[in-house]
Amino acid sequence: MHGELQELGRAVKQAQYRQHRALDGALSAVGTTLAQWDALRAIGRSPGSSARELAAATFQTEQAFGTLVGRLAAQGLVERRPGHGRRIEHHLTTSGEQVLAAGHKVADRVLADCFSALPAADRATLLDLLRRLTAERDA
Repeated sequence: MHGELQELGRAVKQAQYRQHRALDGALSAVGTTLAQWDALRAIGRSPGSSARELAAATFQTEQAFGTLVGRLAAQGLVERRPGHGRRIEHHLTTSGEQVLAAGHKVADRVLADCFSALPAADRATLLDLLRRLTAERDA
């Protein structure tokens, strides 16, 4: 049994690795990386969020996210604003919104290719199964 579970775990990791490499390579055409685009996406979904919240949303440490958002701010894609108390809020600039939108188009194309071997019904089933797995862990 352990061999089958390890094979399953490796297959999930292999699919994720393939997807990440394809996305990172394609996103370079719009002047960003997967990590940067993911940060822009998280800020776009939750404007005004703290670095701690955004680090969790992007599966990074606070320190790694802080370094990343510093680069995004230097590029004029993100703006940091004072919030309540010591909180620093993060917002997309107009340029950040443009890069995010361009990245969405790239991601749609790349992910359609990554999942092209699966019919729509199988993709829906896979999504449902993965949501069930992550819901159990997040609860």
